[in-house]
Amino acid sequence: MSAMGEVISFNRGVPATSALPSKSVSEAASDVLSADGENLLQYGDSRGYLPLRKTIAKKYGANSGSEVLVSNGSLQILDALAHTYLSPGDSVLVERPTYDRALTIFSRVGADAFGVELEEDGIDVNRFDELLKSINPKLFYTIADFHNPTGVTTTGDKREKVVELAKDSGLTVIEDSPYRKLRYIGEDEPSYRSFDSESVIQMSSVSKLVSPGIRVGWIVAEKDVIDKTAQFVEDTYITPNLLSQGVVNKLMKDGWIEGNIKRLVQLYRPRLEATLSGLEKYFAQAKWIKAKGGFFVGVWLPDSTDVQSFYAKANDQGLILSSPDGFYPDYSGEGFVRLPFPALSTSEIESGVKKLTKAWNES
Repeated sequence: MSAMGEVISFNRGVPATSALPSKSVSEAASDVLSADGENLLQYGDSRGYLPLRKTIAKKYGANSGSEVLVSNGSLQILDALAHTYLSPGDSVLVERPTYDRALTIFSRVGADAFGVELEEDGIDVNRFDELLKSINPKLFYTIADFHNPTGVTTTGDKREKVVELAKDSGLTVIEDSPYRKLRYIGEDEPSYRSFDSESVIQMSSVSKLVSPGIRVGWIVAEKDVIDKTAQFVEDTYITPNLLSQGVVNKLMKDGWIEGNIKRLVQLYRPRLEATLSGLEKYFAQAKWIKAKGGFFVGVWLPDSTDVQSFYAKANDQGLILSSPDGFYPDYSGEGFVRLPFPALSTSEIESGVKKLTKAWNES
């Protein structure tokens, strides 16, 4: 515990407590139970609640609900995809760094993850091409919009090149896009799936748009992908949480989620700006991503940093930081710091960046 008194957590990327819509979810649950309770409370299709699948298909440009599977959060779907596509010893490409729980999932099925370095505008496409040819991966897992843990957004040009390479090699791209709707600055880049629906599986959830606890995520993909994945999930849990899916369907169809996104942008944009301005003001020695949305800003400590001492000093300052090693497939992320900002006030963020800088100065 810090002798300074104030403890600031830059540990997990969680929504602000004030963003959790208890009243709206409660009202929607009451409405959908009255309208369709017999179906929502019974066993159902392993692919998910059909009305929600149709709603998502319409929003994401799929042909029908048969090209959508909805489950208990996108991470559970990633686990199902890993079990469906991968065998022990298979190779997977990921961004370096990447989401630590995705690495855990790939490791758990016995696959080997290989990292492609991120640049400020997305992955190093030349390195991606080299690895395609040398290791023959089965999957490429990417968070192209406001990347976790760095905040990088991959440009449309790079996405198009990656899809072309993937098509030529028979590689399947898993495009994880939980932050895509949370853009605070600038214009959207085209999705990977917009370049080719056959080789790209697009995945998302409402964890950041409604709440994590509601546990609703989905994939949009070709029907054969949905069918294979549905068989695995049926053998795993028979039926997903249909009540939550009914709630999400109502929130989507009523336009509530789109309105909530606007509120979240107003809430989170000042917190992103406070993170970036704090780094500029107090920690100019470091390098960081000028994120334009999402939940994270990635920071790289100066090369001369005594990293072990830095983390000890940060703890003394009352900072709670994620271990960087978990974000790297080779466990070599010593000089990287992830700064999640949505759950902190602007004053907490400024104080946290000051403490970060002080820890570095004293290390």
